[in-house]
Amino acid sequence: MSFPLLTATAALPAIGAIATAAVPAARRTAAKWLALLFSLATLVLAGVALARFEPGGARYQLTESHAWIKDFGVRYELGVDGIGVALMALTALLIPFVILAGWHDADPLETKSSRWRPTQGFFALILMVEAMVILSFEATDVFLFYILFEAMLIPMYFLIGGFGDRAHTGSDENAAAQRSYAAVKFLLYNLVGGLIMLAAVIGLYVVAGTFSLSEIAEARANGSLSMATGTERWLFLGFFFAFAVKAPLWPLHTWLPNAMGEATSPVAVLITAVVDKVGTFAMLRFCLQLFPEASKWATPVILVLALISIVYGALLAVGQRDIKRLIAYASISHFGFIILGIFAMTSQGQSGATLYMVNHGISTAALMLVAGFLITRRGSRLIADYGGVQKVAPVLAGTFLIGGLATLSLPGLSPFVSEFLVLVGTFSAYPAAGIVATTGIVLAALYVLVLYQRTMTGPVKAGVQGMADLKARELVVVLPLIALLIFLGVYPKPLTEIVNPAVQHTMSDVQKKDPQPEVEAAK
Repeated sequence: MSFPLLTATAALPAIGAIATAAVPAARRTAAKWLALLFSLATLVLAGVALARFEPGGARYQLTESHAWIKDFGVRYELGVDGIGVALMALTALLIPFVILAGWHDADPLETKSSRWRPTQGFFALILMVEAMVILSFEATDVFLFYILFEAMLIPMYFLIGGFGDRAHTGSDENAAAQRSYAAVKFLLYNLVGGLIMLAAVIGLYVVAGTFSLSEIAEARANGSLSMATGTERWLFLGFFFAFAVKAPLWPLHTWLPNAMGEATSPVAVLITAVVDKVGTFAMLRFCLQLFPEASKWATPVILVLALISIVYGALLAVGQRDIKRLIAYASISHFGFIILGIFAMTSQGQSGATLYMVNHGISTAALMLVAGFLITRRGSRLIADYGGVQKVAPVLAGTFLIGGLATLSLPGLSPFVSEFLVLVGTFSAYPAAGIVATTGIVLAALYVLVLYQRTMTGPVKAGVQGMADLKARELVVVLPLIALLIFLGVYPKPLTEIVNPAVQHTMSDVQKKDPQPEVEAAK
């Protein structure tokens, strides 16, 4: 029996979570180092999986399949395609930086009115989220995926509600109330989506008689499985609604600014750069693969919603006064680009959407973590409280600028490649949608450059005087992310080679081909 690499990659952070939680309360530093070591070990295993993956090989590789709940046809089935292995590697890459960035975020507070912050629990919850997200990218059994899709909400709820941002302008009681509100809103939105998805999962089993993606694909190929048009559309809507909440797609997005604003900066990265990617990934793996005709039927409406997300998120980012909420609304705009690329149903659009998932994770992590370091120093999230930071902390300002430029998709940085492919793929199939989407680029330049101007340039404000520059630990967090943004912006081939074959499989599922350019005949 071959080594179960995928299981090990997901099990290691889960074991690390248990071990970290078991560390005695007085040994907080030991718990931090233990969590970091487990996250680095997980990164090594994810790297091995990425190295063993053959882009030109079978669609799902490193597969595992074991009987689980025989009476209901549920199996423990794992496998990764190019999209899944890329996102698994992204998750494993980001978690060590999240842990390092949040090194002191869960230390006990000194004020008596503030709730106790158990350090061990904070890092254990982060590792548990990592385990569930990685396993969700690997699951090829629909029921197994559903369990993970819902279970990851529990540790995220406690991370948002129990470990909020300390830079709050109100009283301790008001801060606790805002955290609780954000955590409950996050949980309720995603639980409602999950319950609707559960009904669709049950309906799929009634129709197909199995939860296995491979068995459903085989049944479709040999003609033994056919869904009535109405049935397929209702099942698609059940799955898509849950994924659109997680993504988040307008108008189901309103939980995200609250959650990211009230969470610590590392947890905000965990939300938007890691957990939310499960929603867009699932659109590719489950919506398009299981319900190809319904996906094409719903495409016009979804494209409109994606365009609204792009423009609406960017416009609200322009008007924000809170740094973290600005980044949250920018992410809503970026997720609109990802969904636009997926449902443009062209190879360029879907390749761009997949690259966008990876590159958005890296760029948002870089920007949000540097913003977190800035907010920690000043003790405020309000843009108006900053000014002249580049004069007292030039390295912090420089890394903040690069993260911002990546967010607006500057050529030479990795998000540019993603956004360019999404726009090319969309314009070739839906020219009007491609034109509208370009407004998101203009607005992104506006909110990023205005943010930098107001916080980093101009006279040094009183609260900024004496601000320390980035320290060694913070540089270890930020510099590798910036190096990746530059490397993948200049040379994206290693990533595209992994992703493109999986995109071709998805295009085959929906029986779509790239539109051919119209060439006028020579007179």
